[in-house]
Amino acid sequence: MDELTIGKVAKRAAVNIETLRYYERRGLVAQPPRSGSNYRIYPEETAQRVRFIKRSQELGFTLKEIKGLLSLRAAPRAGCADVRRRAEAKVKEIDEKIRTLRAMRRALGSLVQECSGRGPVTECPILEGIDSEKR
Repeated sequence: MDELTIGKVAKRAAVNIETLRYYERRGLVAQPPRSGSNYRIYPEETAQRVRFIKRSQELGFTLKEIKGLLSLRAAPRAGCADVRRRAEAKVKEIDEKIRTLRAMRRALGSLVQECSGRGPVTECPILEGIDSEKR
């Protein structure tokens, strides 16, 4: 079994050393034993686990959700349906964010169209529009 220092794991997983330490603090990566010279010594599979975490983040999962996915992976009684339910919930959440972002885009786009970009800031239709939206 290959044993890796924190720097080697970080390089193989394409992350910063501080990211790896953060994942340890959050319980996503087990704290490894230390060598006689006090270096952290990680098992080979740690780099794969960190890559899994990063890819999950890219797909929109929070660290708490990723911890749940990792727990499912380790649970002998868990099934693919358990993972699918979590992924479906994430898709719904992303769809809602997209709807919200589109509404924001339409509203801001309308305000931009009303503004010629000339005149004093006290008469700016964008600022006036934002102010009136608060009410």
